[in-house]
Amino acid sequence: MGDMTNSDFYSKNQRNEANHAGEFGCTLQDLRSLMELRGTEAVVKLKETYGDTEGLCRHLKTSPTEGLPGTAADLDNRKQIFGKNFIPPKKPKTFIQLVWEALQDVTLIILEIAAIISLGLSFYHPPGEGSEAPKQQDGAAAMEMQPLKSAEGGEGDDKDKRKANMHKKEKSVLQGKLTKLAVQIGKAGLVMSAITVIILVLYFCIDNFVVNKKPWLPECTPVYVQYFVKFFIIGVTVLVVAVPEGLPLAVTISLAYSVKKMMKDNNLVRHLDACETMGNATAICSDKTGTLTTNRMTVVQAYVGDVHYKEIPDPDSIPAKTLDLLINAIAINSAYTTKILPPEKEGGLPRQVGNKTECGLLGFVLDLKQDYQPIRNQIPEEKLYKVYTFNSVRKSMSTVIKMPDDSFRMYSKGASEIVLKKCSKIFNAAGEPRIFRPRDRDEMVKKVIEPMACDGLRTICVAFRDFPSSPEPDWDNENDILTDLTCICVVGIEDPVRPEVPEAIRKCQRAGITVRMVTGDNINTARAIAIKCGIIHPGEDFLCIEGKEFNRRIRNEKGEIEQERIDKIWPKLRVLARSSPTDKHTLVKGIIDSTQVEQRQVVAVTGDGTNDGPALKKADVGFAMGIAGTDVAKEASDIILTDDNFSSIVKAVMWGRNVYDSISKFLQFQLTVNVVAVIVAFTGACITQDSPLKAVQMLWVNLIMDTFASLALATEPPTESLLLRKPYGRNKPLISRTMMKNILGHAVYQLTLIFTLLFVGEKMFKIDSGRNAPLHSPPSEHYTIIFNTFVMMQLFNEINARKIHGERNVFDGIFRNPIFCTIVLGTFAVQIVIVQFGGKPFSCSPLQLDQWMWCVFIGLGELVWGQVIASIPTSRLKFLKEAGGLTEKTEVPEEELNEDVEEIDHAERELRRGQILWFRGLNRIQTQIRVVKAFRSSLYEGLEKPESRTSIHNFMTHPEFRIEDSQPHIPLIDDTELEEDPALKQNPSPPSSLNKNNSAIDSGINLTTDTSKSATSSSPGSPIHSLETSL
Repeated sequence: MGDMTNSDFYSKNQRNEANHAGEFGCTLQDLRSLMELRGTEAVVKLKETYGDTEGLCRHLKTSPTEGLPGTAADLDNRKQIFGKNFIPPKKPKTFIQLVWEALQDVTLIILEIAAIISLGLSFYHPPGEGSEAPKQQDGAAAMEMQPLKSAEGGEGDDKDKRKANMHKKEKSVLQGKLTKLAVQIGKAGLVMSAITVIILVLYFCIDNFVVNKKPWLPECTPVYVQYFVKFFIIGVTVLVVAVPEGLPLAVTISLAYSVKKMMKDNNLVRHLDACETMGNATAICSDKTGTLTTNRMTVVQAYVGDVHYKEIPDPDSIPAKTLDLLINAIAINSAYTTKILPPEKEGGLPRQVGNKTECGLLGFVLDLKQDYQPIRNQIPEEKLYKVYTFNSVRKSMSTVIKMPDDSFRMYSKGASEIVLKKCSKIFNAAGEPRIFRPRDRDEMVKKVIEPMACDGLRTICVAFRDFPSSPEPDWDNENDILTDLTCICVVGIEDPVRPEVPEAIRKCQRAGITVRMVTGDNINTARAIAIKCGIIHPGEDFLCIEGKEFNRRIRNEKGEIEQERIDKIWPKLRVLARSSPTDKHTLVKGIIDSTQVEQRQVVAVTGDGTNDGPALKKADVGFAMGIAGTDVAKEASDIILTDDNFSSIVKAVMWGRNVYDSISKFLQFQLTVNVVAVIVAFTGACITQDSPLKAVQMLWVNLIMDTFASLALATEPPTESLLLRKPYGRNKPLISRTMMKNILGHAVYQLTLIFTLLFVGEKMFKIDSGRNAPLHSPPSEHYTIIFNTFVMMQLFNEINARKIHGERNVFDGIFRNPIFCTIVLGTFAVQIVIVQFGGKPFSCSPLQLDQWMWCVFIGLGELVWGQVIASIPTSRLKFLKEAGGLTEKTEVPEEELNEDVEEIDHAERELRRGQILWFRGLNRIQTQIRVVKAFRSSLYEGLEKPESRTSIHNFMTHPEFRIEDSQPHIPLIDDTELEEDPALKQNPSPPSSLNKNNSAIDSGINLTTDTSKSATSSSPGSPIHSLETSL
C-alpha cells in the first residue's frame, strides 16, 4: 500500500474496489480513510467498523503475529487489489527538457546568438556580387562557426547530465562565480567586437571616399554592402574567440572525474554540485558513534566485588558465584541475534553482529575466558518467561526465566544511574550480597561512574532479582518488579576513537574548518571523546553544552528561537551533547543564517537516522552513513559515506578544493589564449585586412584550449597542500590577482613574439612574406611558422597553468597525472602531422628542422618567462583586478531564498510521507489509546516509541542507537512558533515518561495542547497541526 497516495493508481483501482470488497471485507479507500484519522477518532472508527484490531486482521486475512500467508498467489492477488508496497519513483525529465536546461548556460546563450547571426549572414548574397567574395565570406563564417560546433557538441551532453543531477534550486558557489565571469567576458568581447567593426568600417570609408575620393555609385552599393557584411562577420568572430566556450565542459569534466575518483575514497556523490561546495566548507557538524569512533563497543573497565578494575580482571580474582551470575545475566538478557563471530580474515578482529553495546558485553564474557553460547543453548529464546524490552522510559532491559525449583529469576541491565537507583544490595569481595544504601550509591557515582564517564566510557549496570514461585508476581506491575535489585557489576564500555580521526581533524582545523560534535551521548563522555579526537584542547576557549542548555540559551521568554542568541553560542560551540535531531537542525540553520561573520558559513552535516533528514537537507552538504544510515537519511543527503568514517569527509574536502583549483587552472590557461587570439584577430583584421591564423587553424587551437585543456587540467589529482590554506569563501573572485598577473604576463610574451614574426619574420628566416598574399595562393612558410609557434607556446604555457598560486616548480607532481602527459605529448605529435602533411586544408607548408627548432625554442621560452613572472610580487602591481567574484547582495536573490524555504517544507513533507510507512503496522493501532492518553499531558510523551517487535530482545542503551529504520520516528518540529505553557513552566518536575530520544523536554521546551492556545497548537499552518496530520 506504499503508493496509496498515487492518484493515478487510486483512480485506476477505484473501479475494482466494489468487486474486491467482498473478498477482503474492506477496500483501499476504507484503509485510506482509516489511516487519515488520528487519536481517539481512529480507535472509535476501528471499533465501529471492525470491532477491534483482531477483526481488521480477519477482514484482511492476516495474522497479527504470523503476518501474511506468503503464498505467491495470495501476494499477487493483494498487489492487484491494494497495489505494490513501494514509494512511486519521481518522474524523470525528458531528453528535450535536459537539453533546454543545458542551453540556459550564459556562455552557450552568447554562442547561440553568434551562431544565429553568422548563419543568417552566410546565406546573404548581395545582387551582382562576384564569384570570389562569397568564398571569402563563407570562410569567415566557418572561422567562427566551426569552434562553436565543437563547443556545443562536446559539452552539451555532459552539461545535460550535470543539470539533470542538480537537485537544489539555489546555484552553487562555483556556478554563481562562473556565470558572473562569463557575463564579464561576454561584455568585454562585445566591446572588442564592436570596436573591430567600427574601425574596419571607418578605415574602409576613409580610405575609399576620403583618401581616394571615390564617389558612392548606386551600382557599387551591393559591393559596399558585401564589405560591410564581411566586417560584421569579423566582429562576430572576435566575439566568439573571446567567449570561453570550453568552460562548461571543463566544469563537467572536473566534477565527473572527481566524483568517479571519490568513490575510491568511500564518498558516493549523489549530487555533482556537492563536490565543489565541500571545497568551500567552513564547518562540519559530525555525529560521534561510528563516524568519529569505530562503533565497536569494548568493555575496558569494571567494578566487581567492591573493586574497580581499570582493565579486564582475571577470572580467578572474581568470586565463582558472582562470575556465574554475571555470565548468565549477560548471555540471557541480550538479543539472541547478537553474536560475536570469528574474524573474516586471519589475524583480524572478531566480528560483532547485532546491537553493538550487547556485543561489547558478550566480548567481556569472552575476555573472562567464558562462553555464552552453552547457556543460550540450555535456555533457548522460546523458554524465556517474560521480557521487558528497552524503551525510553525504563532505560533498561530485563528478562525473567523460570528456575528448576519453579521460582523466578530476573536479570536486568541498563544505564548505571537508572539501574543503581533500583538496587538495594550489591555483591561484596566475598561474593555475598550486602546492603546498598543511597549514600553508598552516591559514593559509587562519585568514585566509579563519573571517573569512567570522564574517560569517555559508557557505564552499564548488570543486576538480578529472585522471586518466589508462589504467589507468582504480578509481572505487569513494573514498579514492584523492577526494584529491590542486587547489583552484580558495573562495566565501562568504550567506543574507541578511529585511529585516523585525530589526524583528519587536525587537517580540517589547519584548513580553516571548524569541527563540531553533535551527539546524543552524555556530556562527560562526549567531552572525553572530543578531547581524544582533538576537537577541543585543554586551555582553549570553547563551549560544551547539552541540548537542554542549548535550547535554554537560544530561546526568548516566549520559547521562540532568536538568531541573535544563536550567534552568541555557535562560534565557540564545539560539543553539543544529549542533543536531538531537532537540535541538530536548529544548530545548522543558525550557523547558515548567521550574519555575524563576513563570509557566509558553508556547513557540512553527518546523519544516519530518519529524523536527521531535515538537517541533512538544510546543510550545504549532507553526509549520510552508508552502513548505519537509513534510507530516508540517504535520500536527503548529497554524499553517502560508504565506510561511515570521518576521514572520508576530509578527502571530500580535498576533492572539492581540487575541483575549484582545476577550474581556475583551466581559466588561467584559456583566458591567456583568448586574450592573445582576440588581439591577434583584431590587429590582423585592422592592419592587414586578414587574420594570420586561418579558420581551420583556429579550430585546432580551439580544440587544444577547450577540449584537450579541459581534460588535461581538470583531471589533476588532489594533494595534501590543498589543506594548508583557508577556504576561498563565497565572495572570493574566481580569478585572483596572481592569476591575472600570469594571464597578462604570458599574453605580453606571446603577442610580442607573434607580432615580431608577423612583421619581420620573413627577414629573420629569409623566406617569402605571407602578408598581402593574393587570393588562392599556396600556404606560406611565414604564416605556418606563426601558427606553429603559437601552438608551441600554448603547449608549454599549459604546463605553467598547472600552478595558480605563484609556485615556481610547475613540474611538481606532473607524472601523477598521466592524462596530462598523454594530452601534451599527443597534441605535439598531431601538430607535427598537421604542419608537415596538412597542406592546403590546414593552410600549412612543411617546415625545415631548424625552423621547427626555433618554434620549439620560442615555446620553451614560456617556461622561462613563467619564472620571470613568478619573481614579480603581485602586491606591487596595483592595477591588477580580480574577476568572477560573488558579492553578498547578489549571492542569493530573494526569490531563491523563498525557493529554499519551499524546498525545506517539501523535504519535511517527503519525510513525513516516508514516516507514515512505519506507522502502518497493526501493532501501532493497538497502542493508539496509550498514545492519545499520553498526548493530553505532554506532546512529546505521546510520541514515545513503541516496543520493537523485530525481536523479543531489543536492548539499546543510548538514544543514538535508537534511530533505526524499523522504528517510528518523531517528525521535525520547528519550535520557533511554539510558546511555553506558563502552567507547565511553573512545574519544576517533568512527567515520568519523557522521551529521551528527543530532548525537547530536557531542553526546557514544554508543549501543550491546551485549547486556549488553539491558534498556535492546532491552526492549519502550525507545526503541531502538521505533526498531527502526519500521525
